[in-house]
Amino acid sequence: MTGLREDMSRGVFVTALLLTLALAALLRGLFPATDPPWDPTVGVVWHDEGAWVHNARNKALFGAWSQDQWNPVYIAPVFTALEYASFKAFGVGVRQARLAPELCGLLSVWLLGLGVARLAGRRAGLMAALLLATNYIYVMWNRAALMEGPMVAFMVAGWYFYVRTEEDPRWGFVASACVWMAFFTKASAAFFVAAIALDATLSLLQARDGATRSSNSGRRGGWWTLAGLALGGGIALAVFVIPHWTDYRFYNWQMSVTRKPGYDVKSLRDRVTWFPLQDVFTRAWFVLTVGVTCGLGLLARWRALVAGERLLLLWIGLGATELVLHDASNERRFIFFIPAFAALAAIALGRSRLMPDDIEHVPRKSALLAMPIVLYAAYVVAAAIVRLAFLREIGPNVRSAAILALAFTAVLYATWPRIPRLLGRGGWTPAAGLALAMAVSAGQIVQYVQWAAGRTYKNYEASLELGRRLPPETLVHGKLANGLSLENRIRPIFVGRGFGNYEDRKTRDDVRYILTYIAPSVGYESQAHNPIIEDVIDAYPGQRIIMTFDVAETATGHDRAALIDKFGGGSQELRQSGRAKH
Repeated sequence: MTGLREDMSRGVFVTALLLTLALAALLRGLFPATDPPWDPTVGVVWHDEGAWVHNARNKALFGAWSQDQWNPVYIAPVFTALEYASFKAFGVGVRQARLAPELCGLLSVWLLGLGVARLAGRRAGLMAALLLATNYIYVMWNRAALMEGPMVAFMVAGWYFYVRTEEDPRWGFVASACVWMAFFTKASAAFFVAAIALDATLSLLQARDGATRSSNSGRRGGWWTLAGLALGGGIALAVFVIPHWTDYRFYNWQMSVTRKPGYDVKSLRDRVTWFPLQDVFTRAWFVLTVGVTCGLGLLARWRALVAGERLLLLWIGLGATELVLHDASNERRFIFFIPAFAALAAIALGRSRLMPDDIEHVPRKSALLAMPIVLYAAYVVAAAIVRLAFLREIGPNVRSAAILALAFTAVLYATWPRIPRLLGRGGWTPAAGLALAMAVSAGQIVQYVQWAAGRTYKNYEASLELGRRLPPETLVHGKLANGLSLENRIRPIFVGRGFGNYEDRKTRDDVRYILTYIAPSVGYESQAHNPIIEDVIDAYPGQRIIMTFDVAETATGHDRAALIDKFGGGSQELRQSGRAKH
């Protein structure tokens, strides 16, 4: 923390950070077997938990990673290893599956606080930890046995150790290892590998401009980081990717990229305009707005930034680019923004100004170069809040936000530098900034309390009931069988479109049972307009429902799953349940 004014004693900071971590642990650890939020949802799809821990469960229960043709270990080997470690130590179950993401989430809170403290002071670090510890959506994703939470935690770890390269360049090697861990937890972190590689390269180039201690440290940090990335990538290629190239390529390219939304001009335009229409932005609108404003201020003094500040901007910029190019339709894609915006917001609050105090000296001509970024940033902030008036409509949101963004941008440049001068003055005390962060966190905790008061355990109880009904190692067809497999010992047979036991789905006479939704519709768990499980049902017209379960997925509150006997005697019971309404 060299050169920073110590605005909080070390003892107070450590105590406050430990209390924040205790709060984070409480929010993540309470009611570990309960259903994720479903009214309203935060994007967590509960039946994906069993599907993504499938290989870890196989190894823990049956002694081998691969038991069928669904093997997500090739997509997420680090996540699979974490889940297996939990199962091996504590047994297979919903609570055990969620333990690793919960601990990863706790780690991210701790490291984000420490990293921001090094950039902007201990008070800012405490605010960053508090904002991340209580963010409602982030908490709920940390509670789910899915890849996004651990992936983001490793990104935060990589960013933290990269911040420390200013102190000791060798930390760049550790940072690069964490970044590769993020990538092999979920390949969506590819942009972060590019971001840290780009910033390390920029550090080398900037070091040529002077021989100061800071520039030399940046140069050495860049070399250590790039060396770590090269070595880590080489090890991953030699140990994991090349030996399993066919499966790796299939799962990470054919299944994860080529079947995604189109890449034509209309699709790209839609993703650009729909990008900010997400609950993750709306629920944390204050943090988003302060973070965006702080980020634009940092961008104005790019050449003066230290490594950790630059990487925050690249985190957001390249992350947004990846989503626009690849897929911006799913809430889970946006979780990785939460720590970055929490860090930027905390930096602004900790420094008691939204923008640098010298930003008014930037000429309008120079500021105009950033106009496309300013315009889109204004659109994101506007769209995230105006969507409250049109929650289920896209057109009005896009038009309203675009008008507001255009108006703000026009006023900003027409009156330059009055607005940035005002934002650069700040004026609040450090204590007021901390009080504001605490108030924002309290609002997030209120959302958590509302969820906890109405929590349900439908999915957990359904999994237990399935285990009571079926003997261990019973084969059961369907993605929902994976979802309900964590509290029993059935053998689920996942079926996806073109992958995961797809080819023989109609001829598996050895699999007697099917498990699928019947409400809100049959096959609801499958891809939209792609009811794969119905292929299996149609191949066995003599089936009948032998029992149903209450489950929790949609806001209707009346979701039902059915265990179907393929050879049950030709009953029409399934069709009478309201089948095939897609």
